[in-house]
Amino acid sequence: MASNRRSQSGAVRFVPALKAVMLCTLIGGSCVGYVLQKNRIFELGQHLGGRQQKLDKLKKENQDLANRLAALQRPTYLMQRVVDLKLDLGRPAPNQMVWITEYPGTFPTTNGSVSLQYVGRRP
Repeated sequence: MASNRRSQSGAVRFVPALKAVMLCTLIGGSCVGYVLQKNRIFELGQHLGGRQQKLDKLKKENQDLANRLAALQRPTYLMQRVVDLKLDLGRPAPNQMVWITEYPGTFPTTNGSVSLQYVGRRP
């Protein structure tokens, strides 16, 4: 039996070792790739969570600013500011107003030609 081992070529003895090394490399590489992908997914989740919190904060801030704008545009607030700043403002005279008359049914119902309507001043 010892003489059979000596007569075998070196490549025949080397093939099982090469297979084992290749298999270990494949499994190890797959494991490393899996861990790297899991870490990347975790980092992206953290990034997404931070962006979501920032979005919620900006939405709340936007809503607060919209509420503040609505409060500043109320007629009672505006009249109070006029009085406080002594601006001496009042309602415009009828001859200072521009009246726009709308005629129903003058707009086309298709994408064809556009008809223009006359907008004039009210006497």
